[in-house]
Amino acid sequence: MLPIFIICSCFLAYPTLAKQYQEDDSVTLWVNKAGPYENPQETYSYYSLPYCRPTHADHKRGGLGESLGGNDLIDSQIDIKFKRDVEKRSICKLKLDGSKIAQFKYAIDNSYWFEFFMDDLPIWGFVGEVDPYGNEDIKHVVYTHKKLLIQYNRDQIHWFSVVNSIMMVIFLTGLVSMILMRTLRNDYAKYARENDDMETLERDVIEESGWKLVHGDVFRPPQNLALLSAVVGTGAQLAALVLLVIISAYFRMMYIERGEIITTFIVCYALTSFISGYVSGGLYSRNAGENWVKSMVPTASLFPFLCVGIGFIVNTIAIIYGSIAAIPLGTIIIVFVIWAFISLPLTLLGTVVGRNWSGTPDNPCRVNNIPRPIPEKKWYLRPSVISMVGGLLPFGSIFIGMHLIFSSFWTYWVYYYVYGFTLLVFIVLIIVTVCVTIVGTYFLLNAENYHWQWTSFFSAASTATYVYIYAIYYYHAKTRMFGLFQTSFYFGYTLMFCLGLGILCGAVGYLGSNLFVRRIFRNIKCD
Repeated sequence: MLPIFIICSCFLAYPTLAKQYQEDDSVTLWVNKAGPYENPQETYSYYSLPYCRPTHADHKRGGLGESLGGNDLIDSQIDIKFKRDVEKRSICKLKLDGSKIAQFKYAIDNSYWFEFFMDDLPIWGFVGEVDPYGNEDIKHVVYTHKKLLIQYNRDQIHWFSVVNSIMMVIFLTGLVSMILMRTLRNDYAKYARENDDMETLERDVIEESGWKLVHGDVFRPPQNLALLSAVVGTGAQLAALVLLVIISAYFRMMYIERGEIITTFIVCYALTSFISGYVSGGLYSRNAGENWVKSMVPTASLFPFLCVGIGFIVNTIAIIYGSIAAIPLGTIIIVFVIWAFISLPLTLLGTVVGRNWSGTPDNPCRVNNIPRPIPEKKWYLRPSVISMVGGLLPFGSIFIGMHLIFSSFWTYWVYYYVYGFTLLVFIVLIIVTVCVTIVGTYFLLNAENYHWQWTSFFSAASTATYVYIYAIYYYHAKTRMFGLFQTSFYFGYTLMFCLGLGILCGAVGYLGSNLFVRRIFRNIKCD
């Protein structure tokens, strides 16, 4: 696996190229929105301020993703040519009355910023400032001139982060392989001895402990089987979804069309619903689940309804504030239609196919009729402790990526489009999550605790808990956001992101642990 990973990482490090212009090509400057600088999501149309606007406003129609992103791009109709200087000139003249002056004063007092786009890369500036010259007669100044310094670049690459991620994967996979293979080899050798004298054999039987003793219970169906099947199926779908979106963004350069990633995410989510149904239906049937509808319904609706609940609260606040960040009713209807007529039927189809193709129980060991008592162990071998500790290393592996994503989405530090690096971080997350969860599962089984299914899920899903804790720190330490509108947007959408990340990581952790458990118990003699 490691040589392939290294080769892939070198490929992924190759930068995504921006749109190429020829000399004298026209470059459109789009005006978008304005709002308080401290609240990046509290935005209004640029022309909600009394700027003079073009006679014929040419709006850029960006589709579903543009609408969900809360953008309103209007052609500034300023003539700009690639590699050609634009001489200073007046665009228009406007006489302000009392109400318009009051609007500008309010905007300046609240540190309003504006956003333009050129080549779908953002340009930010302030509307004005208060008393810049210490003149008592002039307390508010509106910036009436815009000076744009336009540059073009070539390759950008996060080489340090790439190398750091590669080294972490090599170290972790090597360490996990060495520990587990050495420990398991010793356990197998001890378990398979046939020529020991009677005294040694009797002593081994008396002292025998560890994962081998739970072979009659390790494949016992977990509690809340339908819910576990639903979240594992949804997590498998989200993993495939993220992979598809990142690869599509890398090869199609989606940052060129603002909002296209959101559109692709929604469409791909609907189309990958078959995966969630297939994984969920197969898992439910293999564990002797009888009513497959109990797993299908939460698989199709759990994550979408959680997002809808959060989105409803946030969108209601945006509507109250009159912000263009509010999602229009038409867009909501379109999303619902996509879920009802594409996602839901595909989930149903996947569930039927999964329970028929991969739903036959094929456990290596027979399940005992009477559950084995679980002995008391030290505190650090409890499922709750293993679950919380399990997310630390996966979080550490994506910390740099999270910082860049948070900075690009919630502040104005960077406009994120290095999708090759994102794909590398995602692969690192998957590998580290599987390795760490397998170690946690082995420790749990060695403590003679056979309730590994939910523990492996929560051990990996706890990564999202640390991401949300980091989000709280980021909000207080790295931003100056304020007010109900911005706070609800920040913590609402971050919660939505963390729920998806937790379900994704939890499913990956469970599936990795499931393969590990089946592999080790396949080689012992079961009663």
